[in-house]
Amino acid sequence: MAVRVYLATRKGAFILEGDSDRKKWNLLEPIYFGNIIYHFVPDPRNPSNLMIAAKTGHLGPTIFRSTDLGNTWKEATTPPRFPKEYGKTVDFVFWLTPGHSSEPDVWYAGVTPQGLFRTEDGGDNWQIMEGHHNNPLINKIRESSEGTPIGPLLHSINIDKNDKNHIILAHSTGGLLETFDGGTDWKPLNEDVLANFLPDEYPEWGQCIHNAQIHPADSNLIYQQNHCGVYKLDRRSDQGNRKWERIGNNIKGDLDIEYDIGFPLILHPSDVNKLWVVTMDSSEVWPRTSIDGKPAVYHSKDGGSNWTRQSNGFPKENAYFTVLRQATSQDGQDPLGLYMGNKAGELWASFDEGNNWDCIARNLPAIYSVEVLSD
Repeated sequence: MAVRVYLATRKGAFILEGDSDRKKWNLLEPIYFGNIIYHFVPDPRNPSNLMIAAKTGHLGPTIFRSTDLGNTWKEATTPPRFPKEYGKTVDFVFWLTPGHSSEPDVWYAGVTPQGLFRTEDGGDNWQIMEGHHNNPLINKIRESSEGTPIGPLLHSINIDKNDKNHIILAHSTGGLLETFDGGTDWKPLNEDVLANFLPDEYPEWGQCIHNAQIHPADSNLIYQQNHCGVYKLDRRSDQGNRKWERIGNNIKGDLDIEYDIGFPLILHPSDVNKLWVVTMDSSEVWPRTSIDGKPAVYHSKDGGSNWTRQSNGFPKENAYFTVLRQATSQDGQDPLGLYMGNKAGELWASFDEGNNWDCIARNLPAIYSVEVLSD
């Protein structure tokens, strides 16, 4: 079973091919080299289909798509654009998510400034989702959002595999939002999630979500990596539960900082209790680098009650990794392979669920996103 790793970087998109043993790796020629690529996503419904969210020098923000594993590419005829009457323009497309398995030509895109778009023809033509854009709560979020260093982001678009109308997504400094009707009505999903940068530290909305995921094995379980820690929402015993539990408090370190602050999140595809987080230094000015210059991944086997520090193979000191919210992934194999890209252009991988790590590609541009698909 071969593995393909799809990398979005500051200077183009790259594909890294691995053999069935995941021991030999071959880096293919860059795609749209020199352009900013925010997300490069394979379609699990049809692995021949690939989608790229790019910010180009001459075309501006756009989407490219391939139907032959990346051998040829076409630009979207109508990429995500706000209608003229909205009085604003798309700065860049930040996030791409394939639609439900029952809708093979549907994709979703999150843009900056925050907007949600949908395509029903495999990515050629994109339309804004009016129910999302016109929602009064979301208008409040947009008006108050300071965003991130690169702008206000709409990200972490999750489609429930059991219900195509159940979607969750995140707004930077807006919190997590949920719909059960395909995108007409949206409600906040942030109860008991800390926002210590606001006067009301537990508001209805306004939290800064870094990464949120519906668990692929059980849609009643949702995890998130947050500006204020790692959280879990468990609806398995109560379908109406909307209260989050901070499970990252159980990660303990020896420095006077919180160890559960980071951007990416990895969930095991079949074991609902296994997850990994990459934490960062969030002290003072928020360096967003490895804590104490010692890269590590934290792994829980019991849904966040207990955590193990995994750092074997990483540099022991003076290594200040910065890992962005889309820059980790897993390959679905047994044992599970984990992948982590950093802004230094290094791709690290573990083929034993995080116990040991190796750098399988280096000297690349800053890595913005990592997606993996096995044949």
